[in-house]
Amino acid sequence: MNIALGQSALLLALLGAVAGALTLVLGLVRGRPSLVRAGQVYIWLVVAGVVLATVAMQRALITHDFTLVYVDNNDSTFTPLIYRITAMWSDLAGSILLWALVLSGYLVVMWIRFRNRADEPAVLWAKVAGYVIAAFFFGLMLTVSNPFSRVHGAVPTQGPGPDPLLQDRLLVAFHPPLLYLGLVGFTIPFCFAIAGLVTGRTDEVWLSETRRWAIFSWACLTAGLVLGAWWSYQVLGWGGYWSWDPVENSALLPWLTATAFLHSAVVQQRRGMLRVWNLSLVLATFSLTILGTFFTRSGVLVSVHSFTVDGGVGPALLVFFGLVVATGLGLLAWRGDKLHSPGAVAAPLSRQGAFLANNLLFCAFAFVVLLGTVFPLFVEALNGSSITVGGPFFDTMTMPIVLCLLFLMAVAPVLPWRTASGELLRQRLLWPATAAAVVLLACVAAGLRGVWPLVVFALGAFAGASALRQLVLGMRRAGARGVASRSGGGMIVHLGVVLIAVAFAASHAYEHEAQLTLRTGQPTSFEGHTLVLRGVKQVNSPGRGLLVATVDLDGRPYYPAIEQFALSNDAVPSPAVRSTPAQDIYLTIVSTPSAGNATVALAVYVEPLVMWLWVGGLVVVAGAALSMGPSGRRRPLQEEATAPTSPAADEEIELHDQRPAGSEVGAGV
Repeated sequence: MNIALGQSALLLALLGAVAGALTLVLGLVRGRPSLVRAGQVYIWLVVAGVVLATVAMQRALITHDFTLVYVDNNDSTFTPLIYRITAMWSDLAGSILLWALVLSGYLVVMWIRFRNRADEPAVLWAKVAGYVIAAFFFGLMLTVSNPFSRVHGAVPTQGPGPDPLLQDRLLVAFHPPLLYLGLVGFTIPFCFAIAGLVTGRTDEVWLSETRRWAIFSWACLTAGLVLGAWWSYQVLGWGGYWSWDPVENSALLPWLTATAFLHSAVVQQRRGMLRVWNLSLVLATFSLTILGTFFTRSGVLVSVHSFTVDGGVGPALLVFFGLVVATGLGLLAWRGDKLHSPGAVAAPLSRQGAFLANNLLFCAFAFVVLLGTVFPLFVEALNGSSITVGGPFFDTMTMPIVLCLLFLMAVAPVLPWRTASGELLRQRLLWPATAAAVVLLACVAAGLRGVWPLVVFALGAFAGASALRQLVLGMRRAGARGVASRSGGGMIVHLGVVLIAVAFAASHAYEHEAQLTLRTGQPTSFEGHTLVLRGVKQVNSPGRGLLVATVDLDGRPYYPAIEQFALSNDAVPSPAVRSTPAQDIYLTIVSTPSAGNATVALAVYVEPLVMWLWVGGLVVVAGAALSMGPSGRRRPLQEEATAPTSPAADEEIELHDQRPAGSEVGAGV
């Protein structure tokens, strides 16, 4: 029943997407309103199909329906219910089903949001693009990656269950769905960019219609990346949280280009500039989500995050990626004459100049990450040799970019849209520069050494103080609305980024680690901390066993462990972490001891400020949520050109009046 229901539902969704796209195109080309109206109704077939397919898959997993190959590979009678549910996105075919489910959800929300503008050509062409993308993923599931394939021969009565790493923490229920909400969400800005190019509507209106979609997707992707780092930290037992793994990089790439877009979109909306650039960034962001999907599911990159390889999926995704890129470039070339920007950069030392520099840095960052990720593939294709591009390359190449970005985060918010004078910069940057100097002197006085971390701390203070200054000025001007606005939310995002940068630098530069052999009852000291092994015991539960060491750390018990699953040969470390605002003490068992053993080999990591990575991620997401509010009321450009040029008057121009939500163009998007 589950197989028949699932395959029928996928076929229904595919037919709905294809019929909807064809009907809308015919209605638009022939000018037939009846076809246009009919074409929009097919979205409900798409949604009904993907929901029914999801229900069938979940029912099969929950009831242990081993007639499905997918269930046989990813379920067991010992698997707890929560991990049976999350098993739907624990392997290749199920993850594509989740992708299609999230995409259909976004599309139906778009349909509802624009129900009052359903006859506008740009909206209709955006829906056509959405149908086409959905049709590709449903076609993928009905051909080369079918989650409802039947087991041939005797039906098994037991499966291996999900990968042990995917049934060790509840983060598996949140990290992948958030990543998908972020990655798939960029489909909507992409659809509107394509629609704008098709219809010739290449002005600033499409930005107003997609700004909140882009911010929401960016916030979800940010949360997914941070939770992924936390999951790696909690589960893998290596004391780290980011290893420049190829699959990690695949999710980071669209985040970088989307971040660049969110900054440059402000310039286009405010000054009418960077039209081609912004369209290119949106097209690049969606293209990179497809490229990342290819990396994850094709087997070309080796990673702990990769899915089981299915030979047909990789080529199909690569072809789709090529079609997306070719379509985007072709439309940009076709509409090149309509993409001329009326505005121009007033001066390098202006806000639009800073935003342009910001964009170039983010794109340089993305280029470095992409180069380091794909370079081993090129080398292997050329001469068959295997090489690895690791952390030292990425750290060396990206650190100067990060420092420049921190500097721009401090300077850009205080710059006017016109040319900045020396007097204005001295006034606005006095307190941030003072904060940077104080922090640097305090760090040196505290005995901290190392050029890179000290520069990060100083620039972090510089950028953080600048953001706080802008928030204080906004609150003086508009009260709470000065924070709950686009500019206020942006400054809170900057504060979160500063926390992440400082925590990253501190935990990497000042980490201490050692492998200790602890003997029962004998104290061992490391970096001012005392560790005492109290014993090792075996704890068994259905389908798994837990070997737990009790270790007193400065007088308090902690329990690093090793998990062993009955149907897997892989042992999973379960580290114990003492986390404080100042530092984390990370304990993980190096080799599996036996119960009652008098000695345990323990890896100990002392990492400063790691907690602030997670706090910083939360602050970034909160700031993004606030920035989805309405922007302030901007003065006309002609008025700005004749406004007073004193620093105080210029500050008034930059602090916009806040209006009620929904009062701006496209505010309901």
